[in-house]
Amino acid sequence: MINFEDIIKTPNPEKTKIKFNMKGGGDKYPAYEALLEDGDRWIAFNAHRTKKTSNDLDKAEYLVAMAQYKQYGKEYYLFGGIYKVKKIIPEVNHGRGYNLTLLNNGKEFRKRLILKLSKPIGQAYCQKYNNVMKNNKPGIYTILPESSLGGFIGYKNVKLTQPQLQEIIKNKATEWKRALSNVKGVYVITDVETGKLYIGAAYGKDGIWGRWKGYANVKNLTNGNKDFKKIKDLDENYIIKNFRYTILEIFDFKTNKEEVLEREEFWKEVLDTRKHGMNKN
Repeated sequence: MINFEDIIKTPNPEKTKIKFNMKGGGDKYPAYEALLEDGDRWIAFNAHRTKKTSNDLDKAEYLVAMAQYKQYGKEYYLFGGIYKVKKIIPEVNHGRGYNLTLLNNGKEFRKRLILKLSKPIGQAYCQKYNNVMKNNKPGIYTILPESSLGGFIGYKNVKLTQPQLQEIIKNKATEWKRALSNVKGVYVITDVETGKLYIGAAYGKDGIWGRWKGYANVKNLTNGNKDFKKIKDLDENYIIKNFRYTILEIFDFKTNKEEVLEREEFWKEVLDTRKHGMNKN
């Protein structure tokens, strides 16, 4: 297995720490989801400062950020980039204590490179770079392929055109498939020409991915919806030109079908999609 340090170099190993992010927000938010969203929440994970000197970045000039990828196992981590570290003065305890600047080192591997540790990291989730290289020997387990859409941008940011949906389904874009297959959900299809909405639910074994595959089938595009078929019969390209796909709510796979359907019903009522949209039941 190729070692992490063989392909990605930090500017100064002696002044670098690695942070192994797992969960935050009272264990509600997986770190890898924050990394895929790549927004403020990901920075908050890494810039957090406590009074425990073993877990802070006070003496570090650089940070290698990781997010646990527990789908593979607890020793697997997704690479989140190398950052320049600047401590915020006056000091902040139990809050965002550092300004982080993303460097170009290994930038092309962010959200793509999955590492496997030779053994667990132990209690300290923020450790010296050289110690990790020696004791945990992070190796390159796999490198996920890129998509022209880029990596998965987070459930709350999904806004796919019909051609984009076709692309991620056809190419089985790794990050997108992994994210959409791991959740059930309630989604909305928008006809951008008329402004009408259609509310749907995904609760099968492949989650939202499994449900949306039917909408991306170039020979169909309707997923069995009779009203969508009427639209397609009138204009073969209408759905391709005008339909957009967005996620309203997500649920883990422990959530039963009835609860997902209750939330689907809620959104149909709130958005009044039976009277003003494209829902017929």
